[in-house]
Amino acid sequence: MLETNSPPDLHASSTKEPRLWCDDGWTAKVLKNEDDDGWAVAMTQNGQAEPALIGPWTMGRDKKNPKPLDVNAFHTLVKTASEFVLRQQQQQHAALHQSIEVTANTERVTVKLDIVPDEDNPQAVLSAFDASGEPLASLSVSPAFKLSRASATAWVEGGFVKPVQR
Repeated sequence: MLETNSPPDLHASSTKEPRLWCDDGWTAKVLKNEDDDGWAVAMTQNGQAEPALIGPWTMGRDKKNPKPLDVNAFHTLVKTASEFVLRQQQQQHAALHQSIEVTANTERVTVKLDIVPDEDNPQAVLSAFDASGEPLASLSVSPAFKLSRASATAWVEGGFVKPVQR
């Protein structure tokens, strides 16, 4: 288990200590891994409560203490954490906004499922567009609706009647 005390909120200043670097909108904090004898580094974006990325950190020459953070390591960690956050955002967007093109009734139709996550009232909208992008139909469905080529084709060929929830 890692000890992850919240990083200091250093929006305007930068800190460059052996185990704590804050700069460029990120905080790198070297932490003791309580489960073993190793060390880890937590990368937290300013304004976030939880680290975006936690990874192993190198031991120092004495094989007891962590290697101190330096400018090159910090910039590599910022790049890695930024890429991780971007991939995570892209995956979330792809999961919440799906699109399939189908041919139904001899016409090309794009069917989209847009999910609005909400703890109390999650919603989803199923919509269809013709080849020129003009809307053909739109209706609310369960956020659990599974958009597939078969379900999209059936919805279009069925005259855009609300799909039966299974």
